[in-house]
Amino acid sequence: MAANFSASITKMSESEVNTEFLPLIYDIIRSIERDSHDGGQKREIYDSTQKMQELKQKLQQCREQIQKLPGIEYSREEQLKRLESLRKQLALKQELLLKYKNMCHFDIPKL
Repeated sequence: MAANFSASITKMSESEVNTEFLPLIYDIIRSIERDSHDGGQKREIYDSTQKMQELKQKLQQCREQIQKLPGIEYSREEQLKRLESLRKQLALKQELLLKYKNMCHFDIPKL
């Protein structure tokens, strides 16, 4: 059942994960600074609270997107083993390509 659930989730690439937090954090800090200088009017307090909620939503959205990344279901050790295996396969395939590239070419007579 868990395999069906993970297969139904659409996979994303790391470039598609939205991690733009700095502008929102900057707005929150600026809003809080403005609140402290202006005496904390209700409007500014509401703005800073609203911006903090936006940041929470953005963080939650980022967590959800990270869960959709390929390979997230593997532990760090499993990922490292898989990476090493893929590197060995790549080296073997490169050796075979080089071997076949340098082989003698035989002329095949046409029949």
